[in-house]
Formats: sequence, C-alpha cells, structure tokens
Amino acid sequence: MRILMIAPEAAPFAKTGGLGDVVGALSREMAMAGHEVRVVIPAYGSVRHRDGWAPHPDPVAVHISPWNTLFCRFWTLNPPAHPAPPSAPIFHFVEHNEFFGENAIYTEPRRDAYRFAFLTLAALDFCLQTQWHPDVVHAHDWPAALAPVFLNTTRRGTALGRAASVFTIHNLFHQGIVPASLMEWLRLPSWLYTADNLECFGALNLMKGALYHATKITTVSPNYAREIQTLEHGCGLDPVLRHRAGDLAGILNGIDLAEWNPAADPHIAARFNAADAAQGKAANKAALQHALQLNPDAGIPLFGVVSRLYEQKGLDLLADLLPALLENAHMQFALLGSGEARLEDCYRNLAARFPGRCAVRLGFDNKLAHLIEAGADFFLMPSRFEPCGLNQMYSMRYGTLPIVRATGGLADTVEDWGSGHGAKTGTGIVFHEFNHGEILHAIHRALQLYFDFPPEFTALRRNALARDFSWKKPVAAYLNVYAEALKSRRGQGAATPPA
Repeated sequence: MRILMIAPEAAPFAKTGGLGDVVGALSREMAMAGHEVRVVIPAYGSVRHRDGWAPHPDPVAVHISPWNTLFCRFWTLNPPAHPAPPSAPIFHFVEHNEFFGENAIYTEPRRDAYRFAFLTLAALDFCLQTQWHPDVVHAHDWPAALAPVFLNTTRRGTALGRAASVFTIHNLFHQGIVPASLMEWLRLPSWLYTADNLECFGALNLMKGALYHATKITTVSPNYAREIQTLEHGCGLDPVLRHRAGDLAGILNGIDLAEWNPAADPHIAARFNAADAAQGKAANKAALQHALQLNPDAGIPLFGVVSRLYEQKGLDLLADLLPALLENAHMQFALLGSGEARLEDCYRNLAARFPGRCAVRLGFDNKLAHLIEAGADFFLMPSRFEPCGLNQMYSMRYGTLPIVRATGGLADTVEDWGSGHGAKTGTGIVFHEFNHGEILHAIHRALQLYFDFPPEFTALRRNALARDFSWKKPVAAYLNVYAEALKSRRGQGAATPPA
C-alpha cells in the first residue's frame, strides 16, 4: 500500500510533543510492515539541509488557485542502505522561506493556517508532479486538516482523486479556527462555507472540514473517541463526531520501544530489566537525587513530572497541593517542563521554598526526562483531559507507577491498584473527578502503597514492567482503517460528499 502522511512535525526532525513522536514512529512501523510510506513536513530553519538530504531537481509548483501559483523546493531523505530496517519511510521536506524559514514549528494561528494550508497543497502537488500516487493520504491534526477537503474538491479530478483520506485527531481542543479569508486565498468552492462544512460562527474551522470530508477518522485512544462525542469533551464538534461515529475509530498510540528501553537506555545511570528492576531503580533514584540536588534518601518516595506546563495537564491544581504535602508528608518531587509563565513561576517558587525536597528544571532536557522516568517511584499526570498520553506508558516501561486521572488514553492504559485489600493487580493509581480532593487522595494512596504495602508496591511495579505498549496492535488497527477507507472511497457507500 502507498501511504502519504502529512504533518506539521515528525520525530526525530521536528517535534513539540506527542504528535511528532507518533508521526515518526507510526510511519516507521508502517514501512517496516512492508508498505511504501512517505512523510511530508516543513523544512523549518532548525532542520534544513542536513546530511543526506537530496534536493528535488525542479521547483515544485503549488497551485493555490487557477490564478495563483507559488513555488517551493522539496528535499528528500532516503533511508540509509546500511544499517537500516528492512524498510523505512522516505521523508520529504518542503522548503519555502516565507512560510517555514524560521525555526519555530508554530507561530500564531492565522499565519499558521496559511503556512500549513500551503504545506498540504505542496504535499499533494508534489505527488502529482512526481507521478507518485498514494492509496491513502493520512492527515494529522488541524494543520493537515484541509487534505481531505482538497481531495474532495480542487484535487478530486486529478490522479489523486481515488486516494482515500484518513484524518487523525491528536487533540480536539486545537481546531484551526481562522478567518474566512483563507478560503478566499485558496479559492475553495463557495458551497464549503456552510454550517455543515467549514463555516463556524463566521470563521473557518479547519478540523471541522476534515471531519466532514475525511473518508475515515481516527483518534489516539478508544476512550478519547468516546469522550469527544459528548458535550463535555467535544469542544463544540461533538454533533459532527456523532454524525460520523460509524467512521470514527479510537486507536491507542504505541511508544518507541527502542528509545524507551531501560535495558539499553544510554541516558540513565544504571540499565535494568524486570529481573533486576529493584537494584536498577535504586541506582537511578540515587543518580536523580544527586543530579537535582535532592536530599539523598533511598527510602523516600520520589514523585516525578515531565510535562508542558498548561492547565490541560492539571498542574495548576497540583501546585496548590504541593506546599502542604512537601511540608508534612515524607516525599520528594521533581519536575521538568515549560509552558505558561505563571505556572513556571509557581513551580520555581516551590523549589526555592523546599530545597532538597523539591526540584524544578524549566525547559526540556532529554537525558533528564529519561532519568526522571527511571529514577522516580511515581509519575503524576492529573490531567483535565488527555487524548492519549505517552508519559504514563514510558513510566510503566521503567517500572515507575503512574498516578493519573481516568480520562482519554490514561483510562485505557493504567489499571488502578485495589488498595489495602491484598490485591496485587494494577499498574498505578487512578482517580476520576478533577478536583483538589481527588488528586490529594490519589497521592495519599500512593504514599500508603509505598510505606504500608511494600509487597504490593513491588507487584505493581512488576505488572507495569510487563505491559506491552509496542506499535504492533496499533499498526494492525490502522491498516484495517486504511483498507476500509479504500473500500469506501473506491467502492460503494462513500462517506465523503461529492465535489
């Protein structure tokens, strides 16, 4: 199968979070499964002209409209012959200085709408110019949301017209709501500017357009697929998602088992596996305490966080609770992240108030992120909502027990401990309501597990280490969606409206 993926980011070249990780890993796993995969992302200033990049010999003409053609250059990175997996994706990078010359992946919403609309058209027109015609165009999140729309309208009469489209919602909260002038710039058909297409309260909603036009829709966990069809979590698009429920699938993300492997991780102090997890965890905990200038104490539970500092993550409520916990409970806390200035200030002040018990590093440090996963006893993710989440899976892979709210993919991946009843099932601590009391109770349960039930703590760690978060099942699920999308697009009962 020929698969084209369009995304604003893909690891290892450009990423801000889970979206980049997923695009990079999924494309690689699809290629290793024997499919011809190409990935198109921008050639941002931060990633341009790396070793091995080959320029396409001719400029690529991007036909914005019959009266407006822009040109760009494509660079291609073919997988190396040795060493290489049996098959690997081909990455194409779109160079256009006006749109992608700076280092930033995202700028401001209105400008980004034009940038990523151009990216999407460039990807499609490159396929036409090079006569490489995908069976499936897989568009990731709102920046690529216009791909299904173009395939149903301005590119329907081309050789791409038979391609099925699959649109993945990575986070419904970010929808690409922009002025209607984008539609005029693209010269999209006027019939698209209606309430049952792209129009949204006098503006364009790019994700809404994808939900109406994509052959099939996926999102990043089964529970999140259910949640976004409700008023509470649908972000205003729940009626559309209920309308398309028969074409919507929730597929849990996998993780990169090579990148996140405690038995071979170059970033941690002591490598370990399930058989020697206790010793390995102890060595990494000591190294983490030393690195962050926390008090050296093998017997104190260490709670970790690696996260963007936004309200979505629930870290505002956690910050309210930490002063009393650090004052009165026998625990340590370590955070790595960056985001909203007020939350950065809040956590910076906590570290200054509780030296030796609380450590905060603002920014991103890949080595430290791995060490926190390896050295912490518990990992906190008290999210308001979480489409999938990856850190809870990284944590379990390293024998660190996640403390999570039962939302989105967190509910799909973490099994709650049956506290105090002799139960040895579970992989972490799960709470349900988003409030201070529930988060505090979850942390108290973790402390109880650590101090009062050490055999159960060991059993949960063993359970966590045994979980399978590979891409094997997700790849099979995506291939099934692709097959159904092709059948729908080229057969009977197509879900997409006519051009």
